[in-house]
Amino acid sequence: MANYWLAVGSPENWKTAFSYQNIWGLKQTQRHLWDELCENDIIFFYATQPVIGVIGYGVVKTKFYQDKPLWPQEIKEERVIWSLRLEFDVEKCLPYAEWIKSRIISEDLKKRTRSGFQLLNEYMANWLISQLQSIQPTDYVQKLSEPDRMRVAEAETPFIPSHNEVKLRLVEIGRIQGFLADSEYPIKIGSKTSRLDAVWRKLAHSVPTYVFEVQVGGDVEHALGKLKHAFDLWNSHIYIVASESDHEKVENLLSGTFHEIDNRLKFVELGKIDELYDRKKAYFDLEKELGIKC
Repeated sequence: MANYWLAVGSPENWKTAFSYQNIWGLKQTQRHLWDELCENDIIFFYATQPVIGVIGYGVVKTKFYQDKPLWPQEIKEERVIWSLRLEFDVEKCLPYAEWIKSRIISEDLKKRTRSGFQLLNEYMANWLISQLQSIQPTDYVQKLSEPDRMRVAEAETPFIPSHNEVKLRLVEIGRIQGFLADSEYPIKIGSKTSRLDAVWRKLAHSVPTYVFEVQVGGDVEHALGKLKHAFDLWNSHIYIVASESDHEKVENLLSGTFHEIDNRLKFVELGKIDELYDRKKAYFDLEKELGIKC
């Protein structure tokens, strides 16, 4: 008989989890819970402030250890915090834009969120599933408290993905495409080793075929320098992913300092990466459903 679990995390960590093939993690202090976790158990996704509620649920596929950082805090601190990982299939998840408007919450759930991962009883689990299944994409919560209205207004402002979120999207797109995709790929520039945001390779020992640098308020000139070096070194296809406001600056640099890669570099607007991911993932999921994915 399957167990039911409530997994609590920030909205940013849930977006990362969904971007990276539906992965969640527990700390070593929660090992006793991770040991109890079994394949086919049900896990509910609870997002903290500003969402404050359950946004979906899934079925546990497998458990594994990991020694590589994944979530933003892990990458920032350069250490693994949630090393006890689990992979899950999503059964139902609200679209990001509706997390605040349509999330499922109750007073009982609020009391349970102090623990980041815990068992739920069958009654609560069945209630959550029925509530989530009844929500249609166009449903909205009509009667909101003033704090909720403020959170909804915040959520409806244009979403600018973080640098790490875009990198993870690029890695996932590369893997869907059948490449070996990595982030933070090392490249030697002079006597120093730098890191490329994302690369796609055809084989384990081959050089990167596609190289991406992501700019979210960063140094465009430095990014172009790394891309030029990747092109000179490996003859890679090179891309800079940035906001439309950076386009003119990139064009100016390509007509001057970096004129050698003017005809080789492609500019990709940040929002296009999410669009490409959504289309690729939908196509991939359809193939998987039909059983024709090679």
